[in-house]
Amino acid sequence: MSSASGTELTTVADDLAVFHHGTHVIRHENLEPDTAYTEHGIDFRTLPRPSGKLLSVIATVNDVHFGETECGRVDDNPNGPIQRALPGEQPYPITMNSGAIAEIQQLQPNAVLVKGDLTCNGTDDEFAAFREHYVNGFGDKLFVARGNHDAYMGQNEFTGDQWIQLPGVTIALIDTTIPTITTGRIDPEQFEWLDAQLSASTSPVLIMGHHQQWIEGKRSDDYFGLHPDSSDQLDELAVRHACVLAYTAGHTHRHRVRKMAQSGIPSVEIGCVKDFPGSWGEYRVYEGGVTQIVHRISTRDALQWSERCRHLYEDFGVQYETYAMGALEQRCFNIELR
Repeated sequence: MSSASGTELTTVADDLAVFHHGTHVIRHENLEPDTAYTEHGIDFRTLPRPSGKLLSVIATVNDVHFGETECGRVDDNPNGPIQRALPGEQPYPITMNSGAIAEIQQLQPNAVLVKGDLTCNGTDDEFAAFREHYVNGFGDKLFVARGNHDAYMGQNEFTGDQWIQLPGVTIALIDTTIPTITTGRIDPEQFEWLDAQLSASTSPVLIMGHHQQWIEGKRSDDYFGLHPDSSDQLDELAVRHACVLAYTAGHTHRHRVRKMAQSGIPSVEIGCVKDFPGSWGEYRVYEGGVTQIVHRISTRDALQWSERCRHLYEDFGVQYETYAMGALEQRCFNIELR
């Protein structure tokens, strides 16, 4: 959502609105929930606040890509525009992830979830850089799932599924990666484990993984995200277990929300850390529901880099800034209990 002056409304919560104009950031805090405002020529309404007490706060990131040096490259194609760090600048994954980590640390969350693509090529140095920043930054609050970029050579870092119990909510962090392959799946034994965990759960559950869910369109074994069969099974699982509130993923480098065909619950995608708009997600868990709030990384160095990435893939006819940012209601919204 933007004004004629180029000012963008990037984040809305129940008590907060954040505007960006290039690298200039304007924060409006201590707002009233579910209230109409006009600021900088933009009309908006703050989110309603779910009922009850605030029980926990969670942060998520995905597609952080330590080790990447060229942003916007498609295989060996010279078209782009392809963005690179300028001479004297630190590597842009360091810039973007350092900014995200600093902002999340200010939040003091109960847990930090990293949903895959920790690295560019899954090298030892790249995994070491990820650990240096995220493990050192968050310690035992950190939970990690791998992505396709982390296993192209059959690596086995950060494998397996995790059941993470937090005040008011449980996170089922699922390993959706197929080693050496871009696409994703959830295997039968994973569904058996997840079904058993959900059957015994006494709290609402958010399922998270790297690959986005197939919802509609042509079925294909080569679907870029979670295989259609696994996607259908995930939806069927949500039908059987009313404790499941949503599935949230990364992989697509965009912000988008769709509804699962059978259960009707949200299937969510969160944009990447590494380029435009440079995002991380916050989940506020209340007794009466969960609020998702997407934040744009707003350190000055991060904004200078992400602004340069607005027009990635333009040579291919892609409007990347529209694709990646998505609509405000695709970034900031409430997830209801079932």
